Amino acid sequence: MPNVTIAQESPRQDEVVRLIKELDAYLGDLYPAESNHLLDIDTLAAPDIRFFVARRSGTVVGCGAVRVDAEGYGEVKRMYVHPTARGGQIGRRLLEHIEDQARAEKLSALRLETGIHQAEALGLYRKLGFRERGPFGPYGSDPLSVFMEKVP
Repeated sequence: MPNVTIAQESPRQDEVVRLIKELDAYLGDLYPAESNHLLDIDTLAAPDIRFFVARRSGTVVGCGAVRVDAEGYGEVKRMYVHPTARGGQIGRRLLEHIEDQARAEKLSALRLETGIHQAEALGLYRKLGFRERGPFGPYGSDPLSVFMEKVP
């Protein structure tokens, strides 16, 4: 897609904060609080997080992050594309950027937790080679969660 850039940026920018609030509201409508495993802005700015922003002609249209776990894997977090920008491969490009980062940092795998009601996200993850697995890290079993993994 022309005029789309993806770069590691601070999550503390006003435009990004608004996008994260949109994502929180979206997920809050889909799942109960105990099934939402959201990282707040301060956590997204921590040293173990690589936070990426997608911009179209300079405007924030998406984001995604990888949390580098002490065990040597990365966890995909906060993947979101604004509804007006969907259908333009931005989510795919964000995830590929995260995979590139995982390879550069020699992470053993990328893991993620997503919800059962996010068919588009599940489709993207499967299309890019993520496979279902059991809970990992701090997660327990949850009938509303899908856990996935890919070796980058």
